[in-house]
Amino acid sequence: MKLRHLVLAASAAVLSLGLTAAPQIGAPAPDFTVIDSKGSSHSLRDFAGKTVVLEWTNHDCPFVKKHYQGNMQALQKEMAAQDVIWLSVISSAPGKQGHVSPSEADDLTASRNAAPTAVVFDESGVVGQAYAAKTTPHMYVIDKAGVLQYMGGIDSIPSAKVDDIAKATPLFANAAKAVLAGETPDPAISKPYGCSVKY
Repeated sequence: MKLRHLVLAASAAVLSLGLTAAPQIGAPAPDFTVIDSKGSSHSLRDFAGKTVVLEWTNHDCPFVKKHYQGNMQALQKEMAAQDVIWLSVISSAPGKQGHVSPSEADDLTASRNAAPTAVVFDESGVVGQAYAAKTTPHMYVIDKAGVLQYMGGIDSIPSAKVDDIAKATPLFANAAKAVLAGETPDPAISKPYGCSVKY
């Protein structure tokens, strides 16, 4: 009986560890399969050999609105010009702030002149939990080998003021440029800021 209890306790500990394990810089990024606003399926493994950016987003969040006054679009276009895959991830659950239909997502992309490779949906929160995504925005950079190289904030000033963008250290942009140059981002982890992801 004691052995059975020990086995059960060990199993529970392993399960708990697996559920709470955070993604690790320098380790393979968690794989995922998601559907985009056009109905197409995307898996991380489909993008082998390409740099991938994940951007957690919620159009109703003031911090997201701040960066969609032009900064996020400029970054998306700069990355696209370098053959980077940019996925804007919506993890807002149905009924929660930021949840949109596919057509609403496309309307937002068009009205904001945004340029992600795709807007993808994570209504269950499985992908967000796998990446420990906490805020909108929360930025990730995955290199061509599928290794997670950066996770954290878009920049260094945690405000909703557009004027602060020019004053901030562009943490995400610097990290993405380092990865594209074959270098290690410094820092590779930073504290994200924004609205909580509405799981």
